Amino acid sequence: MPLPPKPNRPDNRNRRNQGSKEPQIRVNDRIRAPKVRVVTAKGDQLGVMSTRDALAKAKEIGLDLVEVAPNADPPVCRLIDYGKYKYMQAKLQKNNKAKTTKMKEVKLRVGTDVNDYNVKMGRTEQFLDHGHKVRFQLRFRARENAHKELGLEMMAKVVEDMRTMGQVDQPAKLAGNTVTMVLSPLPANQRVKKFKKYEEEDFDTESEEFDAKDDE
Repeated sequence: MPLPPKPNRPDNRNRRNQGSKEPQIRVNDRIRAPKVRVVTAKGDQLGVMSTRDALAKAKEIGLDLVEVAPNADPPVCRLIDYGKYKYMQAKLQKNNKAKTTKMKEVKLRVGTDVNDYNVKMGRTEQFLDHGHKVRFQLRFRARENAHKELGLEMMAKVVEDMRTMGQVDQPAKLAGNTVTMVLSPLPANQRVKKFKKYEEEDFDTESEEFDAKDDE
């Protein structure tokens, strides 16, 4: 007696290929958002403007308008030569594969002042831009334990400030008198720095001094 025909099954290889497909980068007229935040190739911010005006600006200086952070509000676009941009991104990704991803650590306090916070965010951007994950640690001291919601609020602020550089890998978690959270870097072609002016020129992102310690 002949065996019944086997039911058709979806090709898992095709499914995997579809799932691994990189998101399409929108360029020039393909950008859908009505307004965008525009930055130059060097990272200087030109502000928020209509996409039509941003396209006109790009054409005026002979460059392309490339959407590099589509999930930001509004999306962030960079004025660059798209051909050179693709080449540099491919080169960067190739170099990054040879690097070892590390877990770096940034310590905060409820009373961290604005300038210190900005400097720490500048360091965070440098860590993320070099492909490292960043663990944030905030410990409450004495009377601060009565207002632990302030620590969670600070972590939420970090997430918002880093949304064009990193994404939440481990959400903020309160354990005892400590809140911890981990961010991982966005793909290289989506990163846009917000705290560039607070970067330290000689800052060594590979230094073991800033490696996260498993002392919790």
